[in-house]
Amino acid sequence: MAVIDFRLRPPVKGFLDMVMYSKAERRDAITRQHGVEPAASAQARSMDQLLAEMDASGVTCGVVMGRYSGLYGSVSNRDVAAIVESWPGRFVGVGSLDPSDRRRAMAQIDEALALGLKGINLEPGAYPQPLHSDDRRLYPIYAYCEDKGIAVTIMAGGSAGPDLSYTHPVHVDRVAGDFPDLRIAITHGAWPWVHEILHVAFRRPNIYVSPDQYLYNMPGMDDYIRAANGFLADRFLYASSYPFIGVQRYADWFRALPIKPELLPALMYGNAARFLGLAGS
Repeated sequence: MAVIDFRLRPPVKGFLDMVMYSKAERRDAITRQHGVEPAASAQARSMDQLLAEMDASGVTCGVVMGRYSGLYGSVSNRDVAAIVESWPGRFVGVGSLDPSDRRRAMAQIDEALALGLKGINLEPGAYPQPLHSDDRRLYPIYAYCEDKGIAVTIMAGGSAGPDLSYTHPVHVDRVAGDFPDLRIAITHGAWPWVHEILHVAFRRPNIYVSPDQYLYNMPGMDDYIRAANGFLADRFLYASSYPFIGVQRYADWFRALPIKPELLPALMYGNAARFLGLAGS
């Protein structure tokens, strides 16, 4: 069975300058908070070891997202495109942008599409000037992506902002309601607001949820799983959040969860392929 890992940050190019690699002790401490040891490939910063992990776990493709962040570091759209090109078929790219200049942001969206990237990643709370997801300065971006059928990911969960208000699902709920034809994926699953984001997804059919590392041994995991077995079966996105959780470790753990076996192809591949508009999805 083919598998798409929806949030995978490989140890190459601009990712190496991000805190998840430049501050390895911080990353490994977070990994151990989940009750698991760091992946050898992450500690060695080895692409060869990562690809071997992907092969061993059946992960055929990883989604690599660009990032514009004052908090965690940035990865350019050109770096993302270069990763996709360097390892054909192993990665799918999603672009990012700087929202502080509306016209430049639109140009960055067009650039990302021209580079072959499959969506746009927004991290409102991590911008140099933190924003809530429903900040009106982001609305021209949402409108542009909705009109052009471009999928948008929003990082809203975990430490995705200066305080908890930046991850609260009410902000995403407003965006989903104002742009009902915009496909929106919530990375980090809006954790710890598990019930709240599941309610938003229940009432907003354009919302996809990717709990990624915040599913792994975390409070609320049973509710994410219950939703994946039920109403969210066609909008749950499988993701390891590598390098915080090893690709193989996460895959083995996920397959052992009490998830209906007939749903695994959608949860681990089909939903992500459809969200990103991949050929044959």
